[in-house]
Amino acid sequence: MEFNRSDAILKYIVEYFIKHAQPVSSQTLIDEYKLPYSSATIRNEMFALEKLGLIEKTHTSSGRVPSSEGYKYYCEHLRNKDISEEFKNSIQTILDSKVQSVEEVIKESCEILSHMTSLVSVVMGPDEKAERLASMQMIQISDNSLTAVFVTNKGYVENKTFIVPDGIDPKEIISCVQLLNDRLVGTPIVDLVPKTEALKPILSDYIISHDLVYQALLEAFARFASDRLSLYGREELFSHPEFRDADKLEKVFKLLNDPEALKAMNKDAKDDAEANIHIGDIDDNPDVSMVSAKINIGDEGGSTIALVGPKRMDYDKVLSALEYITEALGNYFNNKKDSNGEGGNSDA
Repeated sequence: MEFNRSDAILKYIVEYFIKHAQPVSSQTLIDEYKLPYSSATIRNEMFALEKLGLIEKTHTSSGRVPSSEGYKYYCEHLRNKDISEEFKNSIQTILDSKVQSVEEVIKESCEILSHMTSLVSVVMGPDEKAERLASMQMIQISDNSLTAVFVTNKGYVENKTFIVPDGIDPKEIISCVQLLNDRLVGTPIVDLVPKTEALKPILSDYIISHDLVYQALLEAFARFASDRLSLYGREELFSHPEFRDADKLEKVFKLLNDPEALKAMNKDAKDDAEANIHIGDIDDNPDVSMVSAKINIGDEGGSTIALVGPKRMDYDKVLSALEYITEALGNYFNNKKDSNGEGGNSDA
């Protein structure tokens, strides 16, 4: 791809700073990229880029670093959009395996994504307000223990195992839960707790020790309605010089442990796997960026994968990897849905 001189110089400034974490001077650009321009010409271009707000001075050097707007311009117009064959092959190996669980596929893919980008991968579950109970089953696993398995229309699975008290027939509990299943399927998960409370008399009509089942259901449903967040590769943050500062590291970990803040940043994310980019505009974390994209699983919606790290992250690699993985997972899950005849985990 051919760039005009101004764009080429901005591209080199961004890529040098990403690689070296050092401010960039005109002479640095000439030495590093063998540019056929004089130092004075490059300084003039850098001055123009600074006036446009795409690069800025640091307090400790005469060199320049990309601004948030400069990174955004780079993401939109200047990146190469390359993706390594090694990364593609690693993801394809997961998709070619016999793993059937949605959670397993996403987990293994995000572990590779974190390792490849040296960033934290964040998986945010579907919007619980649009999620409904698809199935509720009680499975006997021994003479005195049962496991309740709950599945939503988004493919999210929750389970609860408990011991059956002496004198209670496990089959009575199984029949009771099946009765509740018939009444609760299709209920938004945010409404499961109040609706289950309203159905409590049904439990007492069928089994004497109904509190056991009742409390197990309420606990599982409460976990359904809570924020669901999975993090992978938190240790990767220690490899970045920005986070050798204890205060900055503490702030980014505080962000990662705040599901509401992370979800709020993705409220305008599109459903077509297009990346949502936040560069240095995260409250109390001006040195942190996050890019995210949704996994499109047709009418069933899906999870969001985000990558969190320094503002100086390698946006070309990060965006290319994120775009590839969300498209690959979307295709994988939609093909699975088509081959099974309907969505969800066929083993659930």
